[in-house]
Amino acid sequence: MFKWLLRRRIGAFEKEYDYDASYMRYLLDTSVRAAYKFGRVMELVNFRHDAPRDALCAAALTTLLAEDCGPCSQLSVTMAEREGVAPHTIKAILAGDEHAMTPEAALAHRFTQATLRHDAAADVLREEIVARWGRRALVSLAFTITAARMFPTLKYALGYGKSCALIRVGDAQTPVARKAA
Repeated sequence: MFKWLLRRRIGAFEKEYDYDASYMRYLLDTSVRAAYKFGRVMELVNFRHDAPRDALCAAALTTLLAEDCGPCSQLSVTMAEREGVAPHTIKAILAGDEHAMTPEAALAHRFTQATLRHDAAADVLREEIVARWGRRALVSLAFTITAARMFPTLKYALGYGKSCALIRVGDAQTPVARKAA
């Protein structure tokens, strides 16, 4: 019964976001317990307190581009659009163009890059984030980066990863500037 319910939820998610969740079905078919544990990761993803939506979008997309997962990046763009992130902001993040990003997105973009590189520059950026938005915003961004990194890693490990090339923003295909973190 539980497996049937999870399969229906996966199907509904795929339909809602036009997303191939074959890797989730693979997990479910392999182990209901594994699929359940994987579902708990959404608790990290959904902890989004005090951080501006543009910053959360930038943290997620910057991480996903560094991890090179096209379907994950497209899903993140679709979700950001539905949350009201402006298309020009999303396109700027995909292009890595900080001058075209909102200040919130640019700060999160720089912080995410520094975090992924284990660069000491993250220390100053972290302080700025806490000063602007508070500690819960920092935790929200940290969880976003962590979760965004986990999804592509899991997909590639299971054989379901696909590289980034073009991402649809609104009705237009947008090239991505993929840089190693």
